[in-house]
Amino acid sequence: MRSTRSALLALLLASTAAACSSSEPLPVSTAADVNDVSSFEHFIAGHPTPDEFRARYPKVQLVMPGDITTRELRMDRTRYFAELDQQQRIIGGRFQ
Repeated sequence: MRSTRSALLALLLASTAAACSSSEPLPVSTAADVNDVSSFEHFIAGHPTPDEFRARYPKVQLVMPGDITTRELRMDRTRYFAELDQQQRIIGGRFQ
């Protein structure tokens, strides 16, 4: 069972890397919030740069670590608090 999970994880990571390295541009979201959560999670799994995030989701406010922002409660997915790796690529985060 564990080896099956490991194999599936390896396959997922390989397919994500292959999808992110294609030369075809990703479609730009025109929505004010993220409607397709699965597609968004797939995009984040490719560890995009902040510029790539802003290009793909121009209407979603990207909040970087250390940024100052308001504390209003948003019930939609219009503001994303990013977590970064050492190369300043987005590796996760949360909508808030």
